[in-house]
Amino acid sequence: MPLAITLVSPRDPRAAALLAESHALMDSLFPPEANAYLDIEALCDPSVTFYGAVEGGELLGCAALARKDGYGEVKSMFVAPVARGIGVARRLLEHLEAAAEREGLHLLRLETGDKLAAAVSLYERYGYKRREPFGGYQTNGSSLFYEKAVSAPS
Repeated sequence: MPLAITLVSPRDPRAAALLAESHALMDSLFPPEANAYLDIEALCDPSVTFYGAVEGGELLGCAALARKDGYGEVKSMFVAPVARGIGVARRLLEHLEAAAEREGLHLLRLETGDKLAAAVSLYERYGYKRREPFGGYQTNGSSLFYEKAVSAPS
């Protein structure tokens, strides 16, 4: 069965395990004040949609679209180590962009870490441009902030 991007509950045990792995990685790379990941309860908020990349019943990656005042935010983008390099992150990002555009969110923003070279490369390859901190984020020495217009306002 080919890779499918689908709605997944963050409470699904597969998603919870993937999120725990993501959070452990972030905790190992960055100081606590630089980690802005959402916990499972926050990912269950109605303003957030959580997606999984599923193939053969396995959850290979996840990403969330959080709706903010005037923009969408890419959150919880993570790919299992066994699935890296095969386009899972690319497919998740394309799905988030399409979902944002369908909802009339014309701008996507995100925060990532300076030690996440593959993530930075993906976002820049997809046209995300560096910007100053947004929302409640602060400059912390390791966070990078990006945004991209996903469609022209009508």
